[in-house]
This record gives sequence, C-alpha cells and structure tokens, in this order.
Amino acid sequence: MTKIYLFLMLVLLGIPGGQAVAADQMTAPVADTLKAGMASPDFRYRDVNGKVVTLKSLKGKYVYIDVWATWCGPCCAEIPYLKKLEQKLHGKKIVFVSMSVDENRSVWQKFVKEREMGGVQLNAEGNETFMEAYRIKGIPRFILLDKKGKIVDADMTRPSDPKTLERLLKLKGI
Repeated sequence: MTKIYLFLMLVLLGIPGGQAVAADQMTAPVADTLKAGMASPDFRYRDVNGKVVTLKSLKGKYVYIDVWATWCGPCCAEIPYLKKLEQKLHGKKIVFVSMSVDENRSVWQKFVKEREMGGVQLNAEGNETFMEAYRIKGIPRFILLDKKGKIVDADMTRPSDPKTLERLLKLKGI
C-alpha cells in the first residue's frame, strides 16, 4: 500500500519517473502469475463440432496444449509429430489440446477435418484471453498442465523434440 501511495504522490506532484514506478508495479505481479505449480488460467472454447470445452472439464488428465494456426508454417510442420505423440501415448492419462488462433472458423474446421487431426481441437475465435495470460507472442507454443490444471511447463518442448516423449513418459501417474 505504501508503494501505491508513493506512486500517487509522485504523479500528483508531477515528478518525472512516476510512470516508471507505475509500469514496474503493473507488470511485475502479472509476470509472476504463470510459474510452474500455479493454477493455469481456464479457457472456454468450442471444438470442431461446436461443443464447448473448458480446462476444468479436462481435470484428471495431463493436458498438453498446442497453440497454433492453419496459416503458420512452423505450426503445421509440428502436426505429424503431434499425431505420433498422441498415438504413442494413447490410453495414458493425457489429453492433447490444439488451440487454434485462426479467426476464420470455417477455414480452420476444413483444415482440421482434411488433415484428420486428433486430440481436442479448439478455436479461440478471436478470444485471446488465454493466450494473453500466457504472454504468447509467437506460435507454435506448447504448454503442459498437470491433472489438477496446474502449470508443469508454460513453455513446453515441441512434439518434434525427442525429449518431449521422454518428459511425458516420466510424468507421475500418466
């Protein structure tokens, strides 16, 4: 409370540097919110068939999230590796969620169906709340959550990385 009071006094008095204090106070707490062990922000997006899926609905399984788009070359290059990863871990307590940031839902649906993509396919439809919470500036981006929806790794390795399968197989109770 004292820092906020000091900041307000600096601003009211017009002392330079008051804005720098405000920026530090505004960004530091937000940056600290996405550490391993902390609860992940929830999401609420429709899947390829229109069904609403939330993170809470996936509790009880590990969640490997792929944030991607149909127009992203590096994202599309990961798709075959993601499919292999899903096959190798079939029957395990993990769900693969591909969260598209495509704005055109019909283009995304066609892409998913043509490529016979598995896992849970979601489309953000312009709602970037989840991506903003994770400070996602570029895609593809991979995130691993535990069975309770807590962050294991907010910047998980890609499916094409051989270490990814090793890491997933070492998860407790997978």
